[in-house]
Amino acid sequence: MASTLTPGTTPTPTASLRPPTLKAGTSWSDAWRRCLAVAPEAFQDDRVLNLWNAAWQRDGRALPATTPVDGSPIAGPPRLDRATAHQAVRASLDQHRAWRHVPLDERRARVAATLDALTEHRELLALLLVWEIGKPWRLAQADVDRSIDGVRWYVDGIEPMLAGRSPLDGPVSNIASWNYPMSVLVHAMLVQALAGNAVIAKTPTDGGVACLTLAAALAAREGIPVTLVSGSGGELSEALVRAPEIGCVSFVGGRDTGAAVATAVADLGKRHILEQEGLNTWGIWNHTDWDALTAVVPKLFDYGKQRCTAYPRFVVQRELFDDFLTAYLPAVRTLRVGHPLAVQDAQDPYPALDFGPLINAAKAKELHDQVAEAIDRGAVPLHRGKLSDADFLPGQDTSAYVRPVTLLNPPPSSPLHHAEPFGPVDTIVLVDTEAELLAAMNASNGALVATLSTDDRATYDRLAPQIRAFKVGHGTPRSRGDRDELFGGFGASWRGAFVGGELLVRAVTYGPVGERLPGNFPEYQLMP
Repeated sequence: MASTLTPGTTPTPTASLRPPTLKAGTSWSDAWRRCLAVAPEAFQDDRVLNLWNAAWQRDGRALPATTPVDGSPIAGPPRLDRATAHQAVRASLDQHRAWRHVPLDERRARVAATLDALTEHRELLALLLVWEIGKPWRLAQADVDRSIDGVRWYVDGIEPMLAGRSPLDGPVSNIASWNYPMSVLVHAMLVQALAGNAVIAKTPTDGGVACLTLAAALAAREGIPVTLVSGSGGELSEALVRAPEIGCVSFVGGRDTGAAVATAVADLGKRHILEQEGLNTWGIWNHTDWDALTAVVPKLFDYGKQRCTAYPRFVVQRELFDDFLTAYLPAVRTLRVGHPLAVQDAQDPYPALDFGPLINAAKAKELHDQVAEAIDRGAVPLHRGKLSDADFLPGQDTSAYVRPVTLLNPPPSSPLHHAEPFGPVDTIVLVDTEAELLAAMNASNGALVATLSTDDRATYDRLAPQIRAFKVGHGTPRSRGDRDELFGGFGASWRGAFVGGELLVRAVTYGPVGERLPGNFPEYQLMP
């Protein structure tokens, strides 16, 4: 089996006269010292604390962790056992019962004060995201800013959203993936609290614990009833999902774990929001605006496609395949990959990258093996980028880095054929009829987003409703969205209440008796 990706070795720099260096003031030790100064109650020595019962607790078993950026040690999550997690949930219920009676004006003032504190420390939060989950600086800042701006929109317009509604009977339990700690997890927590609920969050196992700890510390100082705990999903799920004290479960993650959570909440009749992955596809049919496609391709690789709304699959009309490649290949060759903090001079601006490492070396190896196996079984490699063009620090570990790859016709036996790779790998399938186009675009039994590029608006209007995705773009990518933009999924990509805009508030509050929330539920599906 031929190797196609080569993580683990540092390429020799070719484009620069001297080796890159770390940008001044951005080392992990620099970031950690700043955390100790900003929130000494939450950061002690070389570890973070858990937050429950309105106090920071030096409990749990702190496991070693490494950064995907260069494999060096960083703070790991202090994992709680099951019994302590149950104590934390019971304490959160006590907080919830008090908070739900706090007047809206006071809740709004406390959330607004939290946003001001997050804004003050936005650069530190972003730097933590760089080290903990490998985000390039531009995307790390965007994650922080989207969280702040999104919650501020709710603060400014919450009254009509809460008219005739009341908080849940218990706190909201948040279990989210590692890729968007601020713009997804912290955003959801603050809106849930604004709506009158205490909030619980489990730190993602794969990264983000320091960033979330700092954000939780700033919120707790303003009196927001936040609980932040760490631990394995299997160990804590009984407390965070099935405990009777929990009023709602909000989950973002993969289908396997999501299915287990869905079964638990369905058995208990518990309010739930379960965002799961799907294979988001981009269809090309009777299309000629190739310049637009060339312009958008690099943007689709942001953060190495490690997001639930990435587009890893192109479904292309066979007779347009040559034109597609003419537009696609020059664009994918422009992708900028490397160490997110490596610069030629320590005072240089942050590097402008499309993506850095994957979340860890194990994921990089898994993706490497999947690509190699797909090629061995017949997939055609159309593009394989080079890490030799990337900027790395001399001698650094690069085992979490993966070069971008494009494959034609991954075999049905390959995971790349039917599942989201969560890495910088595009796959292409060719079709000859509209029926084949729709079948290929609906390969994963539901998706969050999809796009169809076609010149004819009537063709788009006819085909788009047959694509099983919550949002379908016409020649442009769709995303989770911000503020009043709704978000959900079709089929197995989503279970429970839809969110976004006023739907997020409705999902975590009670309305009129007999209310049916928009969403995918065992007994009904209701679109907004």
